[in-house]
Amino acid sequence: MTTEKKSWLYQQLFTGWKKFEITYIIALLALQVIAYLVAPDSIIGMISGLSGVICLVYGMKGRKITFIFGFIQTIAMTYIAWKTHAYGSFAMNIVYVISQPIGWFLWGNDEAVNSFSASVKKKLFIGAFFAWLIGWGILANVGGQLPYFDSINLVISLIAQTLYIFKYKENWSLWIFVNIANLIYWSLLTYRVFTGAVDIGTLGGCLSQVALQAALLFNSIYANKVWNDYESSTENA
Repeated sequence: MTTEKKSWLYQQLFTGWKKFEITYIIALLALQVIAYLVAPDSIIGMISGLSGVICLVYGMKGRKITFIFGFIQTIAMTYIAWKTHAYGSFAMNIVYVISQPIGWFLWGNDEAVNSFSASVKKKLFIGAFFAWLIGWGILANVGGQLPYFDSINLVISLIAQTLYIFKYKENWSLWIFVNIANLIYWSLLTYRVFTGAVDIGTLGGCLSQVALQAALLFNSIYANKVWNDYESSTENA
């Protein structure tokens, strides 16, 4: 490995971290390990959780290395979604897998971000709402679990991921909404598996996703602030 490549990798992985960020990264990783220890029946679930946490914190920092960890996480999550009949999540994770190399080539190595005008934001959110309703109807007809939540994971996530790979800061507002819905979705699914109401998926796989969605929600809220700060610093430069 050349000195230039080492320098790039070092910059991507280790520079520019605040003490608060390091603390919460450790806490989020520990949460994934605890979830696995509580229900150690899904090593794939833990891999998804750990790689997902690493992916999301580098995404928060605006660093393109996020897509390497994102590729690992989406492969694992695609398997879990299929096993639990979360068809909207499964379809969305196929898109996630494809979007990782696209994001890698589209992102630069700096922290610059893009943003929409107020009128475009309004149209975007209205369009997302109607797309969610359509997705709900489709998933209900194919027998998906909790289709009203799964549609959020399929439709709104698709819009948010598209904005993310093009580095528009509005993606985090949509991710906050998606993460709240997914946290409720996986919590309900975990309860149903735990009580024996359904016999698909594993408790460990579902529990790992509860932990991951909690981490994603926290990170989305913080990333929204960080990317707004990036935009402000760019405008003032």
